[in-house]
Amino acid sequence: MSVFQNLPAAPVAAKKPLSDTRHGITRTDDYAWFRDENWQAMFKDPTILQPEIRTHLEAENAYMTAAMADTEALQKVLFAEMRGRIKEDDSSVPMKDGPFAYGTSYVTGGEQPRYFREPREGGDRKLLLDGDKEASGKDYFRLAGISHSTDHSLGIWGYDDKGSEYFTLRVRDLATGEDRSDTLDNTGGDGVWAPDAKSFFYTALDENHRPSKIFHHILGERQENDRLVYEEKDAGFFMSVGGSLIDDYIYIDIHDHETSEYRLLSTKDLLATPVIVTPRQTGLEYSMTEGGDVFYILTNADGAKDFKIMQTPVTAPGRENWSEVVPHRAGTLILNHMAYARHLIWLERHEGLPRIVVRDRKTGEEHAIAFAEEAYSLGLSGAAEYDTDVIRFSYSSMTTPSQLFDYNMATRERTLLKTQEVPSGHNPDDYITRRVFAPAFDGEQVPVTLLYRKDTPLDGSAPCLLYGYGAYGITIPASFNTNCLSLVDRGFVYAIAHIRGGKDKGFAWYENGKMDRKTNTFKDFIAAADYLNQEKFTSYAKIVAEGGSAGGMLMGAIANMAPEKFGGIIAAVPFVDVLNTMLDDTLPLTPPEWPEWGNPIDSRDFYQLMASYSPYDNVEAKPYPAILALSGLTDPRVTYWEPTKWVAKLREKTTGSEPILLKTNMGAGHGGASGRFQRLEEIAFEYAFAIKVAGKM
Repeated sequence: MSVFQNLPAAPVAAKKPLSDTRHGITRTDDYAWFRDENWQAMFKDPTILQPEIRTHLEAENAYMTAAMADTEALQKVLFAEMRGRIKEDDSSVPMKDGPFAYGTSYVTGGEQPRYFREPREGGDRKLLLDGDKEASGKDYFRLAGISHSTDHSLGIWGYDDKGSEYFTLRVRDLATGEDRSDTLDNTGGDGVWAPDAKSFFYTALDENHRPSKIFHHILGERQENDRLVYEEKDAGFFMSVGGSLIDDYIYIDIHDHETSEYRLLSTKDLLATPVIVTPRQTGLEYSMTEGGDVFYILTNADGAKDFKIMQTPVTAPGRENWSEVVPHRAGTLILNHMAYARHLIWLERHEGLPRIVVRDRKTGEEHAIAFAEEAYSLGLSGAAEYDTDVIRFSYSSMTTPSQLFDYNMATRERTLLKTQEVPSGHNPDDYITRRVFAPAFDGEQVPVTLLYRKDTPLDGSAPCLLYGYGAYGITIPASFNTNCLSLVDRGFVYAIAHIRGGKDKGFAWYENGKMDRKTNTFKDFIAAADYLNQEKFTSYAKIVAEGGSAGGMLMGAIANMAPEKFGGIIAAVPFVDVLNTMLDDTLPLTPPEWPEWGNPIDSRDFYQLMASYSPYDNVEAKPYPAILALSGLTDPRVTYWEPTKWVAKLREKTTGSEPILLKTNMGAGHGGASGRFQRLEEIAFEYAFAIKVAGKM
C-alpha cells in the first residue's frame, strides 16, 4: 500500500501535439507547449511567463504541497538538525596575498557570505562586502565573489538576482567600501584585473546565455564602450578569462568537453591581439599554469589518456616546443596542476583515491601527500602567491569532518589550521564508511561508497539513499556531509555509486560512459542497486535513488529501465528531455554538449541512440515508483519545461498508484535557493520525501 493516501486530484496537462521529422523519423510531442516562446526574455524577467504555463506550474506546486503535507513537521525537525550541525558564525582561514590576508565569514542567522581582509600578520579585519546587506529585499541573490586588484585598492564583485546566471559586475573601492559607477550587465560573473588596476577583462553572455565574447573594460567608461578582445564564433565552445599568479598574462580559455584552445595576452601590451598557444584540434585537451620563464601544460596529447605535464618557454609556447616533465601513467589520472617559484604540484587520482604530488622544480624530486582511509576526499587550494613554499589543502571522509592544512613543500611539514566544527556534536566512531564494488553487466567493478551507523542492521531492512551522477567526467567525492547524517541517524545507508561517465577510475571510466556508451552509466547504477539488495545492505523497495541535472537524466533512465528496483526517485533539475534539447541549437548548452552526448541533428545514429534512452521519450505504461522532480523557473542549464513535460507524461502513463510530484522554484534557477539556510530547507524537503517513501516517518 502506498504511503501517500487521500491525495487530491493531480493536475492533468493539456495535450497539444507537435510533430517533428528528422532523418525520416517522425515524433510527436504532446507537451511541447510548456516551453515559453519568449524563454530568453523570461529568464531575465520571470513575470512575463505565459499565464497558462504559470497556472499549471502553480497547480503542480499545490498538488506537491498536499502530497507532502504530513511531512511538514518532519521537514522542520530535519532543517533544525542540519542547521544545528553548522557553525553559523563561521569564518575561513584567511589566505595571504601581499600585505593582506583575504577570507570569508558568516554571521549567526546570515544567509550570504561576507568577504573580509586583515593585515598579513594579523590585526583588525575590514569588511569588504556584506552579502546579506546586498541581498536584502531580493527573493534570490547569489554572489560571484570579489576579486581584488594587484595593488589591493579595488575589487570586482558580481551578483545574480534572478537565478538565470546572468551576472552583474560592480567595482568597489576597498578603502571606502563604496561602489564606483561601473556597472556591467549580462556577464559570466568573472573579472580579471590588469596589473595597473585601471582596467579589467570579463566574459559577456549573449542572448542564448553563451559566453561568446571577452571585453576589456576601462574604469569609468560605459559598458557599451568596452573594447572587444576576442569573440568565439563557434557556439559549441565555452569560454572564460583568467590571469597568472605573477600578472604577466591574461588567459582566454576556450573549450568544449573534448577540445581546448588557449589564447594569451601579455599584460605588457593590453591592446595587443591575443596569441594562440596551439590551435584547437578535435580531441586535444590542455590547460596552463605559469612558472616564470616556462608554462606548464597539462595535456592528453600523443595518446596520454590520463594526462601528462609538459613545459614550454613563455616566449614560444606552441606545441612544437612542448617537452615532457611528468610522463603519462595509465590508470593514474592527473586532474589539475599549479606552479610556484620552486615547486610544481598536481592533484591526481590513483586506484580511485586522490593524492597531491609535489615536485621540486630544480632537482626533480617528487613526493606525495596521501591518507590511509578506505575512502576520502582531498581539495587543493594552492596559494595566492607565486613565491611561496606553503600551499593549502583540505581533507575529509564520510565520517571525518573537513580539516584544513597548510603544507610546506620544502620541509614537508603539515600544519592543521582548522577542523570543521559540528556544534550539535559528531562522533566519527559511531559510523562506518566503506568502499565496495558492484559487478556490472559487462564484468566491470563499480565502486560504491557507503556510510551508515555501526548499529544499523545489515539484513535488508535498512532504507537506502543511493546517489549517482555519471557525466562530464565529474567525480563525486567521498567527503564529509553533515546533511546526510539526518538520514544515516534514522537508520539509512547512504550510498554513492561511482558510475561510468565520471573519472573515478581514470579517464577511460569517463569515456565508457559518454556518447555511444552512455547507457553504461544507467546500467552501472542499476548494478549498484542490485549489489546493495543482494548483500542485504538494503532491499529494492527501500532504495530511494537521487540525482540532479545530468544525474537527473540518470534518474529518468533508471525509472524507465528498472522501476521495480526503487522505492522512490528524487530527480533534481533533471535533464530528461535529452533528444529534444540536443536537437535545439538555440538552447544555451546544446552545441557545447554535443561532444558529450552526440549530435542528433547531423547523425541519424545518435538520433536513434538518444531516442532509445531519453527519459521523456521512453516513458511507458508501467507502474512507476513515487517520483519527486525539482525544477527552477529561470534555470538556463536544464530548462523548467523538461521536468514539467516529463512529469506530465509520467502521470499520464503510469499504471501504478504512487504519485508523481513536481516542485518548481518560481524564483530560482539551476542551483536552487541561494542562501545557505534556504538551501537547507530544500534538502530537508527532499529528505522528508525519502523518509516518507521508506516508511520511516
